Amino acid sequence: MNTWDTVIRNGEVVLGGRVEQLDIGIRDGIITTLGRRLDDTAEWEYDAAGFHVFPGLIDVHVHFNEPGRTDWEGFQSGSQMLAAGGCTTYFDMPLNGVPSTVTREAMLQKKEHAGHHSILDAGLWGGLMPGHVQDIKDMADGVIGFKAFMAPSGNPEFEKSDDQTLLDGMKEIADCGKVLALHAESAPIIEHMKSRQTGTDADSYARSRPAEAESEAVRRALSFARITGCALHFVHISNAETIHIIDQAKKEGMDVTVETCAHYLLFNHDTLLTWGASAKCAPPLRGEQERQALVQCLLDNKIDMVTSDHSPCPPELKDTDDMFQAWGGINGGQFTLSALIETALGHDVPLSRVAKWGAQAPARRFQMEDTRGAVQEGLHADLSIVDLRRETRITKQDLYTKHRESLYEGHTFPCRIVRTFQRGRTVYDQAQGAVEQP
Repeated sequence: MNTWDTVIRNGEVVLGGRVEQLDIGIRDGIITTLGRRLDDTAEWEYDAAGFHVFPGLIDVHVHFNEPGRTDWEGFQSGSQMLAAGGCTTYFDMPLNGVPSTVTREAMLQKKEHAGHHSILDAGLWGGLMPGHVQDIKDMADGVIGFKAFMAPSGNPEFEKSDDQTLLDGMKEIADCGKVLALHAESAPIIEHMKSRQTGTDADSYARSRPAEAESEAVRRALSFARITGCALHFVHISNAETIHIIDQAKKEGMDVTVETCAHYLLFNHDTLLTWGASAKCAPPLRGEQERQALVQCLLDNKIDMVTSDHSPCPPELKDTDDMFQAWGGINGGQFTLSALIETALGHDVPLSRVAKWGAQAPARRFQMEDTRGAVQEGLHADLSIVDLRRETRITKQDLYTKHRESLYEGHTFPCRIVRTFQRGRTVYDQAQGAVEQP
């Protein structure tokens, strides 16, 4: 009998604090052995010589829109796209499916779709919105946490939460031992600033959603969390000032984490001016000085993790020069790991930081450290094989998302994702140009 199902040999394995050339023995989807020159037999071997082996990315913030809007992005196309980017686990947001995930019935319906169509491990966020606080307890055992908006979501079917809904919902979420993910932008500030704009161009849109809108909403949410005892996870924070506010709350002992997104690390307001609606998101891409300050926050360990906030739509919803009317979302879930590697190499920080930002920190925050988040014996064999010797210039043909339009087109990464293993099986093989089918 073979000792392992699979052995990955000679890879430069990215561990918690170092990179070491090791063989990885895998049986029944689990890493059973890490060692030098494993000499026992395996049913199949993969030679990773010259490649780096990262833990599979855990993206806790994607929008796959199924059921109801599978033509935007569904679990099949979305999970295949993530696999091509080295991701092995993801959490889907509650707002763009029909119905939104705000009841137990809707949650179970979405779980069924994910089970049939996703090639990766999928977790779900439940939704907190007015009229559904009473549904939190019924959903708690089936979701990773809950998501609420403090400003309009862009989807009229998923309403923003007023202060009373937030307070009541946060108390329920705390009682269930879950986390509340917050889109933290101040609706009053946005409405006030929007009313002062005379145009609909990129500059006007950016002015309507200043950094102060994030900072005010975060301060308010932290106050509510102190009262209710609710754990918070702030999503897609785009500016350093707000990161510093959250960091101070951590130092005070609050149970709070924060993510930023790959597009805020790589792109700036000039990208919005150049790309138009394809680069529209909320909060908006910031100026270059603010982008650099945000990257420094990541390097200074003030940002816990980096996600994609992959939020695609049919092309016609981006086909306008009116930045207020265009759909707000970035099509970019395939490139988070590559963006993190670019950031690390560009700032001369260890590759172990990439593993922390993309896998270890999400696993720790969402209580998955016993199964994933690192290349470690006893954990799932969720692995991304990366060639750091070859650049990749993104073309439309490289995009696995349903709609092949992305502001990442034309961007050059200093690496190439060559293979992704999920629980020991290949779900993406760059050499074959193929992803697994569900």
